[in-house]
Amino acid sequence: MTVATLAEPTLESVETRLRDELAQGDATLSTAAPILRHLLVNEDQGLFSDEVVARVRGMLTDAARQLLHAQAEAAGVVDRAGFVAERETGLTERLAGETALLAHVHALTIEARLALLLQARSNVDAVLCPLLQELVASRDDVVAASAMAALAAQARFIQHHRRMALPLGELPGDSLHAALLAMREEAGEQDHAAVAAERYLRDSFDESRGRLGLISRLVMGMGKTALRALDIGHAGLAIFATSLAMASGQQRDLAVLSFSDRQFARLALAMRAAGLKQPAVEAQFLYLHPDVVLPEGFDKLAAHHAAMLLAAASSNG
Repeated sequence: MTVATLAEPTLESVETRLRDELAQGDATLSTAAPILRHLLVNEDQGLFSDEVVARVRGMLTDAARQLLHAQAEAAGVVDRAGFVAERETGLTERLAGETALLAHVHALTIEARLALLLQARSNVDAVLCPLLQELVASRDDVVAASAMAALAAQARFIQHHRRMALPLGELPGDSLHAALLAMREEAGEQDHAAVAAERYLRDSFDESRGRLGLISRLVMGMGKTALRALDIGHAGLAIFATSLAMASGQQRDLAVLSFSDRQFARLALAMRAAGLKQPAVEAQFLYLHPDVVLPEGFDKLAAHHAAMLLAAASSNG
């Protein structure tokens, strides 16, 4: 698919075209969660064989099992496998009803699939990128240790994707909170085992130790050299996504979803808002959408104007 060029490459026409395309893309994103939720809870799964739907459901089921195992342990249940099997479908559907959690799992699925696609298509390793190789070899022990931790976390992420696993400890804090509330609601507010399981899972949770926390810390630690993280070929998709989100003022999940089809305007605006010039933006599009051509006159758009367009879209959403 190719983005049509503009008849008059003025700054105003570029902004208008990108603003319109951004609105269309955001309208598509706003309907994603309800549609995905419907597909997940529909009993006739034969009609919906899409890999993304299957993986999202598998990951939510894995999260439900972890929650139920914690609940069974707190209750002292002897037959924990039976306890979990009896309740996992109901809790999985309850988790699918948590919009923020569902959107996060959807973004994780999109990210992992794209990372593996880039590895096969463009030789961009899904785990060990050149940037991590450099940082792991750093003479600064703190930097090297941080890079090693991020590398190990990314390797686990790809393994989890292949197994359709969703470790609770890897969730962002708000997503874990939503999952725990869903567990409480499904069990009943007066269920003492659910209360105890929730307390244990909250007390043992440390968001900074998860993959996303480790990558964020790594990017922030790069300081003035963080621009290197805005190159997919050098930094890999995971670090690129985090860096793009931080530099453009977006949530990471939204940045990841902008890699999808029909989100070209958001992706282009995010990279421009992050400070990338047109040649660098075009270079990233070659990885993600080789057939897309930026609108003529895109180079006239200032970074702060791109950031304003993104912020306006967020406030309207």
